[in-house]
Amino acid sequence: MKEILSQLIDDFHERDLPEPVSRDRVLAEIKGKADVVIGMRRAGKTWFCYQKMNELLEKGVRKEEILYLNFEDDRLLDFGAAHFQDILDVYFGKYPDHRDGRCWFFFDEIQRIDGWERFIRRLLDTENIQIHLTGSSSKLLSTEIATSLRGRSLTAEIFPFSFPEFLRYHGLFSEKPRRFGAKTKATLRKAVRDYLDIGGFPEVQELDPALRIEVLQGYIDSVLLKDIVERYHIGNVTVLKHLVRHIMHSAGGKFSVNKFYNTMKSMAVKCAKNNLYDYLDHLIDAFVFSKVPIHSRSEKTRTINPVKLYAIDTGLLSAMTFRHADDYGPLLETMAFMRLRRQGFEVEYVATPDGYEVDFFARDTVSGEASLIQVCWDMTDERTFHREIRGLKSAMAELSMDSGTIVTWDDEEAMDDNIQIVPIWKWLLT
Repeated sequence: MKEILSQLIDDFHERDLPEPVSRDRVLAEIKGKADVVIGMRRAGKTWFCYQKMNELLEKGVRKEEILYLNFEDDRLLDFGAAHFQDILDVYFGKYPDHRDGRCWFFFDEIQRIDGWERFIRRLLDTENIQIHLTGSSSKLLSTEIATSLRGRSLTAEIFPFSFPEFLRYHGLFSEKPRRFGAKTKATLRKAVRDYLDIGGFPEVQELDPALRIEVLQGYIDSVLLKDIVERYHIGNVTVLKHLVRHIMHSAGGKFSVNKFYNTMKSMAVKCAKNNLYDYLDHLIDAFVFSKVPIHSRSEKTRTINPVKLYAIDTGLLSAMTFRHADDYGPLLETMAFMRLRRQGFEVEYVATPDGYEVDFFARDTVSGEASLIQVCWDMTDERTFHREIRGLKSAMAELSMDSGTIVTWDDEEAMDDNIQIVPIWKWLLT
């Protein structure tokens, strides 16, 4: 194993680092704490680490003071907990003088190795090393961190490109526009439509549509196999795939395990209801979906009401479903949700006593400031217009909030009663 590690270290130090598009997340890098980067497979965690490495090089850190290992490299398939010490032996054997200074270690998908957290704790306690970890499972990492690295880690979630990052990648705007003249509006309208279809996964940005769909569908297969079936020893893969397809086709809709269980029974597909709860939990843990509960102070109300489920990316959603030209509302709602999710808001949906519903009650977990956001594809139809306004006003009255926002595809208007109608291409930049 030492020979393999030596080869991997030499290969890393010899090759040039890629220069990825800059992401809006930052790593705090506090001495004595490990930076943990989590997110779905192919969302850009490794390239986010390359961004950090490039920043270190720009500050004068030598390439040899940085170590990167990907534990999903096939050459490390036989790597076990007993080999962790080999990393230190080989690295410091090559660069013994580095023990007198500071080093930066990047470990990709380290959760694959049982016992990794004890090794990281030892490094934090005994070595002058800044540690960066990545992983594709929020629960697995957080559970182990809670037991062995409590208070010794900082977590950053990496998602597919946000709209500003999408614009930077395609060379449209290096910074967010300050003015919205006719040319800027036209550019943003075209860009947000592309963003809706392509999504934010970095690897697929320049692929033709057919290949893009194939690659994105492959992402789902990879997540199901590596992050769920193999990790949790799932036997009923058929039901797991049915569950993914069902949620994808009803993205943003309410989901009930009981109803899905009955659907499987009607199709003569055998499954246990408790397993369905586990499968959904695993899919959320692997970042494929996020759940949005009903807004209520009553835990009982939150428990008995169904949650809404959103996919992590509109491109992924498009690749897994077929939609008619007039059925883009779920994609718009998913895009709006992911903007709130990226910015760390606590998100719920609102059901008012008089039968109206508002898509998002978003609360800033730091400041406590809350917002009401309704999402509607097109407000030109009079009945749709009045329905959305009435629903938002009802929620504002119910929650004693003095303002609300309706996010649309391309409508914009300042209403009475502090209600703003904002096009998605502008709202995503605020």
